[in-house]
Amino acid sequence: MRFALVSTATLAVFTTATAVFGAGTAAAAVPIADPAQGRVGVRLSHEETVALAAGPVPAVVTMFVPLDRMGAGLHKDTELHRDQHGGVHASLRQVIAETARHSDGTVTVYVNAPGTRNGRILDVFQSWTD
Repeated sequence: MRFALVSTATLAVFTTATAVFGAGTAAAAVPIADPAQGRVGVRLSHEETVALAAGPVPAVVTMFVPLDRMGAGLHKDTELHRDQHGGVHASLRQVIAETARHSDGTVTVYVNAPGTRNGRILDVFQSWTD
């Protein structure tokens, strides 16, 4: 039950943040339901990604979701550190902020169902082309 509350709260925080800090009517978070993979999420526009990186949401989420329960799908050109086992050594804010620095950078954030994704609660994926 605790996981469900934390997961719902986490997704609500990200969705609310995009609505409050988003770049206006042209920007809209795209909800994603992936029941086959046991997760739901939201794909943010570049403007929403920039706003998210600059706001309090990454710090608030980290207060409730431990770093060892978060995963990051890093872009192939990332400058963030990965260890020899592929572990990412960066905060949630660093993952989002690195993406936001690219002119077309976007993030996709997933909340995972209990017992999936090796126990991770939250996964963040970077995307950019420049």
